[in-house]
Amino acid sequence: MVKSYRGVAMAPPKKEVQAVRVEDYMTRRLITFHPDQTMDQVIDTLTSKGISGGPVVDDNNNLVGIISEGDCLKEVVRGKYTNTPSLSRKVSEHMTKDVHTIEPEMNIFELAKLFLDAKLRRFPVIREGKLIGQISQRDVMRACTKLKNSTW
Repeated sequence: MVKSYRGVAMAPPKKEVQAVRVEDYMTRRLITFHPDQTMDQVIDTLTSKGISGGPVVDDNNNLVGIISEGDCLKEVVRGKYTNTPSLSRKVSEHMTKDVHTIEPEMNIFELAKLFLDAKLRRFPVIREGKLIGQISQRDVMRACTKLKNSTW
């Protein structure tokens, strides 16, 4: 009879799997705007909060657009020629309505590529038609600094 001297076989240690999904790194507490707000209210919010834009939602939290510093500047430049920038006009007149959204289950590495291809700074995150968060290029960079290269 042959005896084995290998001893008890041990299971290999489990690797810690780190999250790499958008919902794990997105911002959930958002500053949002309403289509009926005025552009001067948007400019005040953007400057006081130190942000460069934000989602525009209706009364039911449905995403209807994005408003950015660039949208505000366009109105300022238009007003330069008549010496009357109309900052009392509504957000709905200036916001970007064709918004590219993403789902919370998306992998952040796929998102990084999407950022490069689309040349955008932020994406709203939608679940079942409702805005649940937003993720920016900076959020993706922060996520990558927290990941260990052996657990991607």
